[in-house]
Amino acid sequence: MSYGVSSALQAAVYQQLVNDPGLTALVGASIFDAVPSGTLPPLYVVLGAEDVRDASDKTGGGALHEFTVTVITESAGFASAKVAAAAVSDALVDAALTLVRGALVSLRFYKAKAARVGTGDVRQINLIFRARVADDT
Repeated sequence: MSYGVSSALQAAVYQQLVNDPGLTALVGASIFDAVPSGTLPPLYVVLGAEDVRDASDKTGGGALHEFTVTVITESAGFASAKVAAAAVSDALVDAALTLVRGALVSLRFYKAKAARVGTGDVRQINLIFRARVADDT
């Protein structure tokens, strides 16, 4: 197993999202690797948690990364969050990401969960993707 590709995968996913015209048309520059301090925009995207398992085989090292991309909105209802979540999915599924270490074998949507946060108008959609990577270093 190798966790060595994790940082390269995260960087490539982030770049894919910030360079996607469909997503940036919806959220502008409000795509974050970590939630910034201060006032947050009314609709934004943030990279989240990651779970990694060994996926090595006789051809070399590898891993299966399950990572979360979260869409958060302060708007009542889920409509704007769902449109942005669809744009995230469109930007990532089957994307040909170039990694600075290792190689992306596949990138697929796994599941999502939409929920109200607290008792206010904040809505959150967690999209979970599965990326299979190879690392022969």
